[in-house]
Amino acid sequence: MKTKFIRLFTVFTLLWLTGCTINTAGKDKEFDDFPPVMAGYMDVKGKKYEMQQGNYRWERKKGSDTEVVTTDAASPNQIGESFRAIKVQPNATVNIEIEENPKISVYQWNESGREKEVNVKNNQLAVPSSKGRYIYEVLAKWSDGEVSYTFGVEVN
Repeated sequence: MKTKFIRLFTVFTLLWLTGCTINTAGKDKEFDDFPPVMAGYMDVKGKKYEMQQGNYRWERKKGSDTEVVTTDAASPNQIGESFRAIKVQPNATVNIEIEENPKISVYQWNESGREKEVNVKNNQLAVPSSKGRYIYEVLAKWSDGEVSYTFGVEVN
C-alpha cells in the first residue's frame, strides 16, 4: 500500500511540474526579450554594414506598472573614432535598414556635436559631394522605445 501511494504521489508530482513548465514556456514573447535588440544596417550599392548602437530607451507595461530601461553611451563622434569609415563615392546613396521599420531621423555630426539634420526619403540619404570623413547618427523611434545608431563614411 505504501509503495502504491509513493508511486501515485510521484506520478502526480511529475504531471504537476510538467503542467507548470508548459504554462511558463507559453508566456508572451514580449515579456521574455526586454529590452529588445534591434539591429540596424546601412546599405551602400548592395553591401550591408552594421551600424554601431549607442544609447537607447525602452518601456513596457507589466500589469499596472511601467518598466523603463535607459542607457547612456558615448557620443556618435566618440563611437565613430573606434571604427573604420565606409568608403563611398561623392553623392552616393545610403539605405538605412532597421528591424520593424521605425520612424528615423538622421543627423550629420562634426567635432562640436550635431551639425545638421539630413534629408531622408524612403530611408535613403545622399552623402556629401565633398571629400572627407562624415559621421552620422540615426535616431530610430518605435512606439515603445528609441535607439541611436552611428555610422561613418569616407567620401573619396
